[in-house]
Amino acid sequence: MMAEKEHMIQCPKCEWQPDGGSYWSCECGQVWNTFATYGKCPSCSKVHRQTQCPMCHEWSPHPDWYLDLEVLDISVLEEKELEK
Repeated sequence: MMAEKEHMIQCPKCEWQPDGGSYWSCECGQVWNTFATYGKCPSCSKVHRQTQCPMCHEWSPHPDWYLDLEVLDISVLEEKELEK
């Protein structure tokens, strides 16, 4: 699942804004831009509920990074993975 449009994204702790780089990695070894897939690993499909900021190194719930979304229901992404 790729992001359909650009969202306003920033770290809820330090307000760092991602530049589109691949700063996040999954336990499976995949490195990617977590915001391109709403936290879902493109390799193994694991949904990452928490996202660490590369700038301040603090962890925050993934949905808290999106400033312009009313609700990002990560459980829907997880349910789709279970259906596979």
